[in-house]
Amino acid sequence: MEVAENPVSPVDETEQACGEVKEALRVMCEARAQIARLEAVVFRAQARLNEARGRSRAVATEIALALAVTENHARSMVATAEALTNRLPRTLELMDQGLMDGYRAARISATTSWLSVSDARAVDEILAGRLVGKNAYQVRRLAYYEANKADPDGAARRMSQRRERRRLILTHHDDGLASLSIAGGPVEKVTAAYAQIDRVARALLSSEEPRTLEQLRADVALDSALASPEGGAVRAEVFLYMDMNTYLGLNNDPGELRGHGHIPAALARYIATGPDSVLRRMITDPLTGQIVELGRTSYETSAAVEDFIRVRDRECRKPGCCRPAKTCRLGHGSEPATDGLSAAATTVGLCPSDRRLKNEPGWSFSAGPAGSMTISTPAGDSYSSDPEPFHSPRIGAVPADPTSAGDAESGDRATGGDDSETAA
Repeated sequence: MEVAENPVSPVDETEQACGEVKEALRVMCEARAQIARLEAVVFRAQARLNEARGRSRAVATEIALALAVTENHARSMVATAEALTNRLPRTLELMDQGLMDGYRAARISATTSWLSVSDARAVDEILAGRLVGKNAYQVRRLAYYEANKADPDGAARRMSQRRERRRLILTHHDDGLASLSIAGGPVEKVTAAYAQIDRVARALLSSEEPRTLEQLRADVALDSALASPEGGAVRAEVFLYMDMNTYLGLNNDPGELRGHGHIPAALARYIATGPDSVLRRMITDPLTGQIVELGRTSYETSAAVEDFIRVRDRECRKPGCCRPAKTCRLGHGSEPATDGLSAAATTVGLCPSDRRLKNEPGWSFSAGPAGSMTISTPAGDSYSSDPEPFHSPRIGAVPADPTSAGDAESGDRATGGDDSETAA
């Protein structure tokens, strides 16, 4: 006799699904609370390190190297750690309880950073009972409101100071994209500029116009920035590194736009084949991908070596720093050499901020072969960096001979720019 199995009713399936959802949410919330508690531990450790180092500017660099984060992020972490341990004790308590994460705590720290210690602690006390369950945007608004109430005169001074620090920011993204933004611009001028761009963009809308209004706004803003005072467009330098085979369409290896990073092969070819692009040969070692010769015409030796180093390094050589090499000062990591090739091997570029580390107690820089560099911190930790190769090693290739002129080969590079004197 066969016994029929009891079918699972839709009600049972729904209850089971609800139970799984509740369990997933419970685990997620508990893990989030535990992460917040650990973030509090990290902030306290950073505050102790900052105090032990005498609150030196180099502390942020040491943390950035140890945690493999950007230096800007490390500076923000140090500032938040100092605020939580000295000015915002109630917010730190919420982190210990798992009720406030580090991201929201950092928003409170930044928003109240200009207050005196007594005002900051008063605001911290007021906020303590109102922050739980609020997202980062709500937390920042609450903190901003209470900070302005605590010190209205200081708020006015802060507004004036921030306006004086207004600046233009270029942010690079993947896929050959970038953003241009104004930080600290006067709200009345920025909103007026947006309204003007919007009016021009809307005037261009038509049934024949394929671009959307959002696209038109972006294009109008860029076209306005690139227009010369005398009328017409201006040309600006950009530097592109790409494999000769990619340039010829024989492969699709990504190109590299200096200061931006890698871009798709199709975009690299588009830039390199522009009417104002200038090509310049670079010979790389096919086994390592490192540059061994940069084509030139009438440079003096010292200028040629500097040009070679900036092309080889592309960015500041301190590990983790992405500032373009063109903004860096060149210097010897060890004893300077006299001949060109040796000088290039022992010379690296460091941005102004990272060059200051060389004068900080306990920091040392040393250069190795082929442009390698090692930085040692006061704690005795060492971090090394090598120039990024221009391509992957090519199996079976013959090493490039920098003393041979030769013709363009698989190790060559094509560079292009938007200026007739472009050379990268």
